[in-house]
Amino acid sequence: MANEALPAQPPKIRPMRSEDLPRLAEILQDSPETVAWLPAETSSDAALAGTFLLISESQHQITGFLMARQAADEAEILNIAVRRAHRRTGVASALFLAALEELHARKATRLFLEVRESNAAAIAFYQKHGFRQVGRRPGYYCQPDEAALIFERKLTG
Repeated sequence: MANEALPAQPPKIRPMRSEDLPRLAEILQDSPETVAWLPAETSSDAALAGTFLLISESQHQITGFLMARQAADEAEILNIAVRRAHRRTGVASALFLAALEELHARKATRLFLEVRESNAAAIAFYQKHGFRQVGRRPGYYCQPDEAALIFERKLTG
């Protein structure tokens, strides 16, 4: 259910800055269904070639982030998380569409991601955005132990 107190304006999407790391850690702590990278790990991952991290902001507050990487013509969403108060307000879609633009510019042709098989909301979100399930990895996640569903979206044609 959308939070009526939140502004209807679309969030501003921008690249991550180092001073954003504490806010990302807060979002991860409030998002147990996502992969829980520590801020230092996120910072070092973002420095790797082909990796980018996008931030959403609304009224000068970081509302979510998306981390992705690309190798050759294939890309992977590594993590996407949105502050609980901003979920179902378009933040994840705005991040996802900005990532698609970035990947298009980088000439990626396929995009992959893993999602907990119990995360019905995320699965519905990815399917809404053109992903289809292409595999399953038993025991991929821990705390709790759970399989990952592998999704793919073709970015060309």
